[in-house]
Order: sequence, then C-alpha cells, then structure tokens
Amino acid sequence: MSVQKPKIKLAAYMSGSGVTGDSWRHPDVANDAVQDFARYQSYAQTLERGKFDALFFFDNVITPTDPILLAHGAQTPRWDPMVILPALALVTRNIGLIASVSTSYNEPFNVARKFASLDHLSGGRAGWNLVTSTGGGENFNLDAHLDHADRYARANEFYDVVTGLWDSWADDAFVQNKETGVWLDVAKMRELNHKGKHFSVRGPLNAPRPVQGYPVIAQAGSSEDGKEIAARVGEMLYTAEQDIAQARLFYADIKSRVVKYGRAPEHCKIMPGVSPIVGRTQSEAEDKYDQLLRYRDPVLTLRSLSQYASLGIDFSAYSLDDLVPLPDEVPVTNSHKSRQKLLVDWIRREQPTVRELYKKFTGGGHRVLVGTPQTIADDFEEWFTGGAADGFNIMFSSAPVGIEDFVDLVVPELQRRGLFRTEYEGKTLRDNLGLPYVANRYFS
Repeated sequence: MSVQKPKIKLAAYMSGSGVTGDSWRHPDVANDAVQDFARYQSYAQTLERGKFDALFFFDNVITPTDPILLAHGAQTPRWDPMVILPALALVTRNIGLIASVSTSYNEPFNVARKFASLDHLSGGRAGWNLVTSTGGGENFNLDAHLDHADRYARANEFYDVVTGLWDSWADDAFVQNKETGVWLDVAKMRELNHKGKHFSVRGPLNAPRPVQGYPVIAQAGSSEDGKEIAARVGEMLYTAEQDIAQARLFYADIKSRVVKYGRAPEHCKIMPGVSPIVGRTQSEAEDKYDQLLRYRDPVLTLRSLSQYASLGIDFSAYSLDDLVPLPDEVPVTNSHKSRQKLLVDWIRREQPTVRELYKKFTGGGHRVLVGTPQTIADDFEEWFTGGAADGFNIMFSSAPVGIEDFVDLVVPELQRRGLFRTEYEGKTLRDNLGLPYVANRYFS
C-alpha cells in the first residue's frame, strides 16, 4: 500500500467587515459584504471550488477609538462569526468553518453549546480559533483589560471546561427508542462539576457531542504563553513569519513543545499568514500591487500600525524616506506581544525606511508575496518542504478579485506539482486536515 505524500493545507483569512485588505476604495473591492450575505456565500463557494481546507473568521470585541481610524478604516461594523458561519454551513458542503471566539469575554458553557451546534449543522466542519482578546474589558463590566498572564490562565481553564462539557455525553447516549420510551441512556451522561480559579460549571451540556468529537482547535498565539497553549491544545496554528530561517526555528520549537505534551507533531498544523498579489506575469502582479497601494492611505496605514505595535511612536509623523525610529526601551504591551516583537526585530535587522515599513507591513505583519502562480508556488514549496510550514493562512489582498485570482491561478499550479489536493479527502474538517477523531475521555 502506497503512503500518501503530505499536502499543503490552506485556510482563508476572512474579516467580518468583508474587506480582506485595507484598500477598500479600490474599484475591484466589494464593500457591501457587511450587509449582504450573498457576498460571503460567493466567497465561501469560490474557496470550496479551490478545495481550501477552511475559511477562518478573525474577530474582536472592540471598536477603534481613534476618530481618524474609525472614519477611514473598514473594520467597523462586522458580522458576528457565530451568526454568519451557520448560514455558510447551509450553502457549502466540504470547507471547514472556523470562528474566532474569545476566552476573555465569553463563558465556557455558551461557547461549548454553540460549537457543538455548529459542528452538527455543518456535518462535522466546525473549528474554534481559541483566542484571548487584546482589548475590550470596558465592554464587559470591567474598568480595564485583563492582564496578559491572567488572560492565558483563564484561556487554559476555559478550554478544559469546554472540552469537558463536550464529553458530557457518550456518542451513543441518545438512544431515542420509541418502543421502550427511552430517550437517552442516563448511564452515558457525565456531570462535569468543575470548580476552578475562573469558572464553576456543573454541566452536563444540553447539546449532543460534536460530530468530530471536538471541533478542530485553532490557535494564534506566538508569545511564550501563546506557544504553550498552542502546543498543548492547538491543531491549526496561525502565526506571522517574515523570514524562512526564523519560521523554521518557530516550527521546530512548536513541534518539540507538542511532543512534550504527549501529542503527535503532525497533529498541529503550523500555517503562517501570507498576503499574495497574483499576476499572470511578474509585471502584472507588480502593477496590481501598485494599484492597491494607490488606493491605500499611507498616513492611515502607518497610524494604525503604530497603535497595533504599541511602541509609543507614531510612524505617520515621519517622512516616507526617513529611517524607522525605535524607542530606547521597547514598552511592555498588554496587547499584541508577539506581533510587537516581530516588528521590532525586523526594524532592528533591516534598518528600513518608513516607505519600506509601509509596503512590507500592509499585510498586518504577515508576508506580502507579489508574483506569478509559479513564483508563489515556488515560495510555498520551499517553506513547506523546508520545515517552515505545514500550510498557509491566505490573507487576500482584495475580494472578490484577490480570492478568484488565487483559486484560478495559484491553486492549479500547486495541484500540478502534487502539493495540494484535487479532491477533499473526507467529510469532516478533521478528515481533510489529517487529524484524528477525538474520543470521549469518560466513555470508550
């Protein structure tokens, strides 16, 4: 029997506002997706035609307070992922449906119930991007945002409670025997009775066990705390990496931590973010990127990046030809720790101008690839075969055109090289990712 060659995994990064890049003024960018479900239906079906493993919804629970970013940035309003994904489940058949749902400002029982329901509604295609919020305490009866360490301690306990609730019932607990009148076998029910630092939850969950055992667990942490929870529970790991050598170090680090937790390294798929701009020729690709940049506001982009990096420096106040400044001491942030480090390390290493910073980090800290289907496939193949990635989280430069370009041009090239599937391997997201079904801890 032949052993199947591993394939690249592909997920699509989606924003609830429907704008996948920040060039929302470009004529080819659709701005009505935040009000028009048909747009998202079209995006999901195009990605499914391209045999993507999953689409992934980024989300948060804060609105920008900077009036300039609020007025000119396309991040507000946005769909709630747990509203739009059930709708997408009904108009797709194979693609995985992953929602970012924060452990900082939710309760485990509600989250466990929603994802169990989504997994059944989709036939086993649900995934939970387990995240801690980078802000938003003021919207949840708190005076300030939770501290970074406390957020991750809560997240670890949150995961334990949610998965314990998913194991409330044996897979065959609901016998529904009309002849005997037995609806469920109470011997196959388990109360959780969890009492911890952050949560007290009795259970059981009032939903049947998910189709996949557990929905696929995604994670996006690259700080020390983030890497530990990713290694303990993560099955799809989103990360930002600019350099293949650094990506290899990160990859090896995570895989070794996964083994430390008694897990198989191939059961944690590491998927760096990439923002591709695709042309049939290199010149066409560069022209497309130049057009996107023309419809972007450098001041707005740099101002947003400044706030994201939490360095206490407004990059937009400098000339594009100035060297990027850094503070003498990098401030400790309670927000994006790993992304701040990525940016600081890159600035120290490259000594870039503000213009180079603007062009390099238009993908939110992720790599921007401008090229042909062949050169983009070359890059993916190098990272995949060179121990830097198991796949990629694609952050499209525009929608719908950017999505269509990738599906129609890059996917066939990856398939031609035998690097990507031509058909889905199974019915569930776990089947397609090559992840095992999760057995119930209480009932064999």
